[in-house]
Amino acid sequence: MKSTASKFLCVGAIAVALAGTAAVASADTTWQQNHPRREQVNNRLANQNRRINQDVKNGTLTKRQAHALHQDDHLIRQEERDMASQNGSHITKREQAVLNQQENGISGQIPPK
Repeated sequence: MKSTASKFLCVGAIAVALAGTAAVASADTTWQQNHPRREQVNNRLANQNRRINQDVKNGTLTKRQAHALHQDDHLIRQEERDMASQNGSHITKREQAVLNQQENGISGQIPPK
């Protein structure tokens, strides 16, 4: 009997955890649907951040070089926020293209895999 109750509680806990995960996932999807250009720019920034951190771990970038690249990425992120604040939380295609060009410049400074 005790085993059945434990199983029931375990299944209940898993169901609650999955429901919480589903709520978070749907929130991301809503934001992505409403701000696809910002999502694309921010995903690139996050990817570059991972690449920079990985290259520091691998020894292909110094901490000083990584710091400079992170600062450049931070400036792009701030520019993206500034652009969005002027246009109802959205960025235009042209603004996205400008931000992507800036990201391309930084990406070229990160050593290839």
